[in-house]
Amino acid sequence: MSIRYAARLATALTTVAVVLLSGSPNAQAGAAGSTPVQTFQYSVGGMTMKIPTGCMFTHIIRGSGRKITYQNAGVDCAFVGALSSGFCNWRIDFTYADTGNRIYRASRGRTHSECKIDPMRNNSRQTLPRYGKACARLFVNGIKRAGQCHHITK
Repeated sequence: MSIRYAARLATALTTVAVVLLSGSPNAQAGAAGSTPVQTFQYSVGGMTMKIPTGCMFTHIIRGSGRKITYQNAGVDCAFVGALSSGFCNWRIDFTYADTGNRIYRASRGRTHSECKIDPMRNNSRQTLPRYGKACARLFVNGIKRAGQCHHITK
């Protein structure tokens, strides 16, 4: 693993720790979670691209009740995953579902044609009309490759 990618992994883990451990006088709540991106391959312009193990999809959310003050999702790769050519034709979507798991709002991300080893997207502040869950999903070449959700409760 190169020093550059080890530093990026350390930065990502530090960011998650700061979000989870930072105190706030306004009774803020937050959640951070990661899920592994499974190994897969896909074709771009006639070339076969392979994503090996070692990549994690992380979703961070901060706020209070139904009010979201910060939301971010992205991929961090380490080990063999950091040596890949990255994710091409990627997008990150955010969705919001009620307690019955019915999606009532979606924020579809822009599809990025460039290849990135660390795709990332922020979403705007908002107040949700219902309790339920907020999810982030990574799509590569139009196919969902990872997802991570957090419950929004009283």
